[in-house]
Amino acid sequence: MRSSPDRPRIGIALGSGSSRGWAHIGILQALEEMGVRPDVVAGCSIGAIVAAAYAAGNLESLEEWVRSLRKRDVAGFFDIGWRLNGLVDSQRLRSFLREHVAAEEAEIESLSRTYGSVATDLVNGREVWFTEGSVLDSIMASIALPGLFVPVRQGQRWLVDGGLVNPVPISLCHALGADLVIAVNLNGDILGRHFGRARNGSASEGGALESLLETLRNYSSTLLPESVRNRESPPGLFDIIASSINITQDRITRSRMAGDPPDVLLTPRLAHIGLLEFHRAEEAIDEGRWCVERLRPTIEFVLDQE
Repeated sequence: MRSSPDRPRIGIALGSGSSRGWAHIGILQALEEMGVRPDVVAGCSIGAIVAAAYAAGNLESLEEWVRSLRKRDVAGFFDIGWRLNGLVDSQRLRSFLREHVAAEEAEIESLSRTYGSVATDLVNGREVWFTEGSVLDSIMASIALPGLFVPVRQGQRWLVDGGLVNPVPISLCHALGADLVIAVNLNGDILGRHFGRARNGSASEGGALESLLETLRNYSSTLLPESVRNRESPPGLFDIIASSINITQDRITRSRMAGDPPDVLLTPRLAHIGLLEFHRAEEAIDEGRWCVERLRPTIEFVLDQE
């Protein structure tokens, strides 16, 4: 859908946040039910997946699949061979994206809505925008979280997760022609939450995913001398990675939004959902809907001013 001459072009910036990103589905659905249909969709990391599905007209297919996810399905995406460049099976993930987001041959220029995604140049730290070319390549680069995903090669550079430089790509929305931007920050309420939750023994529920997470948490302590391990139990590798990501993205998001604020900011309450709990899609989608409902008066007020 393209903007009519008598209204502003609406953009939506879907932020990074790993499994919490399924909330984007509920947000887009709730906005559509309000009659708000973004012309421009920009995504970072998990936001790039949902943005691409929306722009390609495949949001319903993506929702159906993620709602069906179980813990064992999520665990199946991980390569437990402990490769040194990533833990996620990239080929299996790309196969999922082909089936539920966009076809292998799909080009960004052919999508029904203006779409873009953000990645990071691993060598120089520069922000990289995907606004043309392969849809799947744009997603794979944007979601390549260091330590979990293998970096994506593009020409002479290696690309990783866009959340390292622009977790909520408001600037990309503006660059793609949006007059008014609705931004979704998935990480607004998570600082300080992850450590306590991870140490409460979530692995006790059983299942392949919990086993994997517990292995990740405990892995770093096995690298320490026994004298250190016995003296004080350090945070596990998973805790360190997740909390470091949370801190980094929160600080970067605050800085970027201070210089380029959105017209509407949506911050769903997702602190209870862990970094890799993709099987909790129903909770995330429902919270996305509730977030829009809570901000409905603000959204309507801002749109009425334009």
